[in-house]
Amino acid sequence: MSTAADPRRRELGAFLRASRERLDPADFGLPATGRRRTPGLRREEVAAASGVGLAWYTWLEQGRVRTSREVLQALAGTLRMGRDERRHLLALGGFVSDEADDEGAVERLRPMLDSWPLTPALVLNHRFDVLAGNDAYAAVWPEPELSGRPNLLLAFAGSKRLQDLLVPEERFLYELFLRFRARADRFPGDDVVDRLQELRPDLAHWWSCRAVREFGGWPVTVAVDGRRLRFECSLLQPDGSALLLVQAPADAETRQWMQHRA
Repeated sequence: MSTAADPRRRELGAFLRASRERLDPADFGLPATGRRRTPGLRREEVAAASGVGLAWYTWLEQGRVRTSREVLQALAGTLRMGRDERRHLLALGGFVSDEADDEGAVERLRPMLDSWPLTPALVLNHRFDVLAGNDAYAAVWPEPELSGRPNLLLAFAGSKRLQDLLVPEERFLYELFLRFRARADRFPGDDVVDRLQELRPDLAHWWSCRAVREFGGWPVTVAVDGRRLRFECSLLQPDGSALLLVQAPADAETRQWMQHRA
């Protein structure tokens, strides 16, 4: 056993604790009242249901020990994690590869970007720095500039110009952050969350949450030239390394506007 927690193990412990505390004991046939001092399941209840010792599970939440894939999978089942949460838990445990090759990813994905004249798209790395974008993205979004590797989350959190385009802006930013959070904990020491706290303290409840979402689509409406353009956003990982943020036109008016600007 290691007595000093490294940053990733601390994040794993915090994620386990948050997952445990969000559960309703009644769903497990346990009393929800009485001497429970904290929300959710107790550590001993999670440990017993997962077939691990209480002391070991306590150390795991404290970030003091390493564990196996099998133990994490058992805990994910006990804590009723969805697919995204399971993958995130395994990644924090070191069982999902996070190897990145930013320059190689851009070279591989550039032909795909350029083949979408009507679909705004960006190549992002794990911290949502913008590695590349296509002309369709530049036609809709005035910021961030597609040079110098700006961070997409920080751009949307800090730019009034971008916020004014979004209808409403909070939904887009929150959905983007959930997908960022699914990766950020695997790279402890990154300052993006700290800077988000500084830029948007009014959204502190988001930045401190442990919710994650790996992929899946979400709608976004953009106010451009007096029109409401509607897109369906998707985050893709086509080759296991860099990410693609794709915004497909969601109605005929948006497609026509994109064709006019192409």
